[in-house]
Amino acid sequence: MYTENPNPATACIDTLNALEIVRLIHAEDQKVAGAVAAELTNISRVIDHITSRMKAGGRLIYIGAGSSGRMGALDAAECPPTFNTSPDLVIALIAGGTSALTQALEGVEDDTQAGVEDISAVRVSELDSVVGIAASGHTPYTLSGMREAQRRGALVVSITCNPTTPMGEIAEIAITLLVGEEVIAGSTRLKSGSAQKMVLNMISTGVMIRLGKTYGNLMVDVQATNTKLKERARHIVAQACGLSLAHATTRLEDCDGEVKTAIVATITEITPAEARLRLAAAHGVVRQAIAG
Repeated sequence: MYTENPNPATACIDTLNALEIVRLIHAEDQKVAGAVAAELTNISRVIDHITSRMKAGGRLIYIGAGSSGRMGALDAAECPPTFNTSPDLVIALIAGGTSALTQALEGVEDDTQAGVEDISAVRVSELDSVVGIAASGHTPYTLSGMREAQRRGALVVSITCNPTTPMGEIAEIAITLLVGEEVIAGSTRLKSGSAQKMVLNMISTGVMIRLGKTYGNLMVDVQATNTKLKERARHIVAQACGLSLAHATTRLEDCDGEVKTAIVATITEITPAEARLRLAAAHGVVRQAIAG
């Protein structure tokens, strides 16, 4: 497997000074974007399929072990505050459970029964999309979970960093990120992890854009739950509507802090109640609600 092979370019890395080490790591990291670029068509297909299933009531479920599982957990955790999604819309399953998020529980990745049980516990159905993440493409926990999801009729996707893997073979869509050998042999939290993170960013962001969670490039479904996000909400309304921050603040207050409502009501010059009705009819898509 590429991810386990020694990297000839870094064979003498232990003889280098700190600046030389980071230059070498940086040089290897340049390969990550190219590996992701080679899979853009497959990534876009995944976004389309997941969006279609979510519109019908499905969920996005990541499953992985170790560093790969943590990447899925990070992406899932960011969706509610960024896009105002329910915590059960994007779910992350990791071998070993929540303890594995902060501790290295290496043995749990071999537990095939746990993979099946975790997929069963969240009641995966044919409406759901399950994305298996593993640099090697062989992780038993992830592989067994994917097979159970497939048995239940879910869309099954793989994200791996080796060609021709068991995970890739059972996936309906296989994303293969050929980043090459790691700087430290087998340390897949490096290039492999970076590539996985880039792809997960694309998948979740692309799906949420397609679901109407943005207006232009503004995150209009943001939850203003702290000072930073309240300030962001003010700036979003100001930018979307061409208002001063003071005026945007007033509009938000008039609309009970609802960013989408404030934008639609301001641009179309209707009441907040009418704006909410338009948004409901447009399934929350601001641009469609403005168009009427």
